[in-house]
Amino acid sequence: MTLAMLKLPKPLNRYLFHPLEAAAALVVYSLMRVLSIDMASALGGWLGRTVGPHIPISARAVKNLSAAFPEKSPAEIATIVRAMWDNLGRLAAEYPHLGEINVYDPEGRVEVSGFEYADLLRDDGRGGIFFSGHIANWEILSLGATQRGLPLDRVYREANNRLVEWLYQHGRAAVEGALIPKGSAGARVLLRSLEDNRHIAMMVDQKMNDGIPVPFFGRDVMTAPALAELALRYDCPVVPARVERLKGAYFRLLIYPPLELVKTGDRQADVAANMAQVNAILEQWIRDTPEQWLWLHNRWPD
Repeated sequence: MTLAMLKLPKPLNRYLFHPLEAAAALVVYSLMRVLSIDMASALGGWLGRTVGPHIPISARAVKNLSAAFPEKSPAEIATIVRAMWDNLGRLAAEYPHLGEINVYDPEGRVEVSGFEYADLLRDDGRGGIFFSGHIANWEILSLGATQRGLPLDRVYREANNRLVEWLYQHGRAAVEGALIPKGSAGARVLLRSLEDNRHIAMMVDQKMNDGIPVPFFGRDVMTAPALAELALRYDCPVVPARVERLKGAYFRLLIYPPLELVKTGDRQADVAANMAQVNAILEQWIRDTPEQWLWLHNRWPD
């Protein structure tokens, strides 16, 4: 839990706790920046797995994992939660070093599979959509696209703390493409991106208060239909892509062929069918490496 998450009057949050939170973030960011990427990742992982499991929100990860994997014992769940925090600590510590990573260096830190599908989207003269989830260091996808000449505009949630938001933007300086804040204004920007034959990236694994019910780990969950609606409206390709953490600050980027979209002419049914495809893919990725997914969202509210 951050200081900004405390239920305090907004002026007190803004003028007292936001600067304190930002100062702490700046100290950590600066420390990780002076370390090598391997040392920073290792330190971040240690901090994450040491502190994270004791933060109250970690109970939500236990609850979510227990619902998704009822066959796993409490000890197995605890091991996954600890590893999840290790990954999140590494992710945060790797931000200052994103610009050092050459995704396509054959002797580098990233194994890449399927880059030809990114090239096809880059060269086909029309807009397109990549989708992924909050798995491993998910920024490697946008970084890899940038280095392939394919900047991705991405919808995201701005940090409440403007100073922390500045640090986040600074860490992503090597990643091209617009960051589009969530909301109605952001939705209009997203539409313009596709109308201008740009490419967008959507992280479609988070909790939604509205949306449509779509199966996910055996239960219907509210799922944002925007990806399917945009793909059908603009008749553009939809490409799944994910990142896996191999060991330390080494990764695998997997880019898959475009989805075969369901297009029966029944728009409502087509949107639901296509989002079911997307959730099924995400679920399989998460089952492959459950310790690398962000289990902290209230994805299955009671």
